[in-house]
Amino acid sequence: MKKHIRVAAALLFEGGRLFAAKRGESPYPYLAHKYEFPGGKIEEGETEEEAVKRELKEELDLDVKVGALFAKTTFEYPDFIITLSVYECERLSPFVLKEHESFCWMSPSGLNAAEWAPADADMVEGIGRVFGK
Repeated sequence: MKKHIRVAAALLFEGGRLFAAKRGESPYPYLAHKYEFPGGKIEEGETEEEAVKRELKEELDLDVKVGALFAKTTFEYPDFIITLSVYECERLSPFVLKEHESFCWMSPSGLNAAEWAPADADMVEGIGRVFGK
């Protein structure tokens, strides 16, 4: 039976553009150098919203206000299963890349699912439909 990982992440918008963090090397080739919504694993006893705040502080030294749940998806990778909850968030401070190789601000209507980690890519079409103009 594959390990099931619960992850919470953030949708961050500024000037109509979506923040995308690019992963670096990974033991899982299907995740290496792919964009993702910043966030991470939910720890025991932690709410999804608490996990988003903690992970963004750890990964980006970023403070956020966590808003509404945008979407939740479960995706089966070759090595594990992930349930990803993505929350609309407001950036409250500057950020610094600590764990990602790069970042960019993308137009929601121009997102290319092939550039994203597969679980995150599941949400790209919905983001374009909801936020794309």
